[in-house]
Amino acid sequence: MTLLELKDITYVVKGKPILSGLSCSIAAGEVHALLGTNGTGKSTLAYLVMGCEGYRPTSGNLVFEGRGINDLKIHERAQLGITMAWQEPVRFEGVSVRDYLALKSREADTAHYLEMVGLSPDLYLTRMVDKCLSGGERKRIELASVLALHPKLAILDESDSGIDMLSTQDIIHVINRFKQNSAAVLLITHREEIALIADRASQLCRGGIVCSGSPRDVAEYYKSRKCLVCVGEVCDA
Repeated sequence: MTLLELKDITYVVKGKPILSGLSCSIAAGEVHALLGTNGTGKSTLAYLVMGCEGYRPTSGNLVFEGRGINDLKIHERAQLGITMAWQEPVRFEGVSVRDYLALKSREADTAHYLEMVGLSPDLYLTRMVDKCLSGGERKRIELASVLALHPKLAILDESDSGIDMLSTQDIIHVINRFKQNSAAVLLITHREEIALIADRASQLCRGGIVCSGSPRDVAEYYKSRKCLVCVGEVCDA
């Protein structure tokens, strides 16, 4: 069953197309890796799906569970089950980890979500979500809070959500937790080894999808075209 469908999405800023005629779909419960280097429009696509302020397709349609969502605000998309891990990990002075997680789940479940991201509840529940935590610790706590929301679709932008603070093995662990919760994941990355975690993958180049299929095949295509820096040219298939 298709959960999210991107239909011929074009996004233009000051006359410059950032995305052009992009079409892609994500099935319910699927981990879909979007592979591409910097400058190809990966994070822009994430903001469009989430509905961040100022991000609306110039043309084309975003469809979630059969419903057009182009005109929905970010909180309305969140209510439908779309969520995103943000670039700057959480930091709230005077708020404990226990209280922060309890905002999004039952207090009895807070320990469970910390364990899901590899943190000991005994060591972390009473700590404050502040500068005393490392960036990696705060990122794990944020991911625990995303898991606590039980989203239908989680958007994880490796370069823009801070999950690059985690090791590849830790990222695999977190992705598996989302899968166990039956959440679909849009995993945006420029690293082939991260893309291999996915069920399916697509490569983004010059604002459009140039290759889709198994993660290994897409990663090989990405490597063979030496897509290390986007020069604004689509490689021949």
